[in-house]
Amino acid sequence: EVQLQASGGGLVQPGGSLTLSCATAGFTFDDYAIAWFRQAPGKEREGVSCIVNSVGSTIYTDSVRGRFTITSDSAKKMIYLQMNNLKPEDTGVYYCKTTYGGRDFWGQGTQVTVSS
Repeated sequence: EVQLQASGGGLVQPGGSLTLSCATAGFTFDDYAIAWFRQAPGKEREGVSCIVNSVGSTIYTDSVRGRFTITSDSAKKMIYLQMNNLKPEDTGVYYCKTTYGGRDFWGQGTQVTVSS
């Protein structure tokens, strides 16, 4: 069974940092891409970053490029999102997701709040 579990969210002041983690299970980690999405109150869910484990490439949405870094640990089957210089507009619920066998699998989400 494919499972993803996001953690690491919290309350942080503008300019601060957080690292999110996504634990995965149930699929061949190195063969799949895993992405971070976020959903702010009243807005649609948007893609933030993605790592393609099979080739080691990364993708970022424009609003976070240069501030966020996505990494993976193959031995632990974990994905991380290091978020620096956080802004109030980064507030939202962050989810990790993979597509396996033609289906999307989502973690349960972790809340990130950037506020003074």
